[in-house]
Amino acid sequence: MKKVGKIIVYVFIAVVILVGGALSYVKVALPDVGDPPNIQVELTPARIERGKYLANHVTVCVDCHSTRHWNKFSGPLDTNGVGTGGEKFDHNIGFPGEVYVPNITPYNLGKWTDGEIYRAITSGVKKDGSAIFPIMPYKAYSKMDTEDIYSIIAYLRTLPPKETGSPERSLDFPVNFLVNTMPVKAQPQKIPAKEDQLAYGAYLVNSASCRDCHTKQEKGTPIEGMDFAGGYDFRLPGGTVSSANITQDLETGIGRWSKEQFISRFKSYQNPHAMKSVSEGDFQTVMPWTMYGNMETSDLEAIFTYLKTVKPIRNQVTKFSPSIASN
Repeated sequence: MKKVGKIIVYVFIAVVILVGGALSYVKVALPDVGDPPNIQVELTPARIERGKYLANHVTVCVDCHSTRHWNKFSGPLDTNGVGTGGEKFDHNIGFPGEVYVPNITPYNLGKWTDGEIYRAITSGVKKDGSAIFPIMPYKAYSKMDTEDIYSIIAYLRTLPPKETGSPERSLDFPVNFLVNTMPVKAQPQKIPAKEDQLAYGAYLVNSASCRDCHTKQEKGTPIEGMDFAGGYDFRLPGGTVSSANITQDLETGIGRWSKEQFISRFKSYQNPHAMKSVSEGDFQTVMPWTMYGNMETSDLEAIFTYLKTVKPIRNQVTKFSPSIASN
């Protein structure tokens, strides 16, 4: 029996050493996506304008990296806080820890090289080599055309520098280790010609990371076979909003929508000043309608063309469940 006991102790010690070694490797050696590229982005007017359009209306970088008026429907942008960061993700919304969205104006990024910003956007690795939590959909951005990423960098360089800071993040175990395995190497793809509406629409859907929010997840992993079927839950102070089913299902998705209806839905939110006030318990959404509402009509047409090819999935979604009784 003593011999068996010793064997058990030795096995336990070996397991502890192996696990400790694995955790140390993940914590120290990862992420491993390579050094930032040695680039210097020329700040041409065309790039700045393209980057402004992408960051505000397609990739919507300013969605999370700015302050927003959450007392209004869809949280329209606070124009005085563009790029200043400050959004907080924590346990109150079901997040595994606390993450504060950083300032991306030149006040914070002024000491970053263009290559370091490029690596952060497309691979999810910060200037100091640490991993970015994939709230920012860098896996989608990693597939964007390099020139489009350059344009975003050019635009960020022109933002008024605003002096704001944010606390360091704190992630729960084991996410604080797993986050280091998440960054990816950039796999840029050429932007399709606008005339090829299907391919161009697919490019825009990826750039806007529509799949990420419109696919239900379990423990941070999209449920297989449920792409674009909605049901991803977002906890808000007054309730839980669930993303819509945007597959071609006729009953629970957008299969009956015409192109004109689709475009009109977005364009109806073009004016952020017209957004109604909401109280706690009222229907609210995290969908940045006022940002997407100013997307070019031709781009919305291309997105609709792509979505028409998405497999219909029957999935009835309850869009909003208030946590308190509405008045």
